[in-house]
Amino acid sequence: MKNEVNKESVTNLELTNELELLEPRLYQVLVHNDDFTPREFVIDILERFFYMDRKKAANVMYEAHIKGKAVCGVFSKDGAETKISQVIDYARLYDHPLTCSMEVA
Repeated sequence: MKNEVNKESVTNLELTNELELLEPRLYQVLVHNDDFTPREFVIDILERFFYMDRKKAANVMYEAHIKGKAVCGVFSKDGAETKISQVIDYARLYDHPLTCSMEVA
């Protein structure tokens, strides 16, 4: 009986060593430009939720304004979903239609 358990443990260990471990996918969180949300509010969002300094936040806001969207950060799937939810909830609290999305990095 003892030998059977040991053989099973060795077999499981061998299988574990053969499996390739994959890194979890990362996702970019994007902020989208709209014609209604004030630029200063977008900068506040970037500072508050993405921990950007003022200059970086202003550059990201400007990129979104010019190109229609800009990357705010790169996170795990759960992290990206949480950031998007926080941003949208905060924007709605102040009656702004700001939107965010995520895509595979």
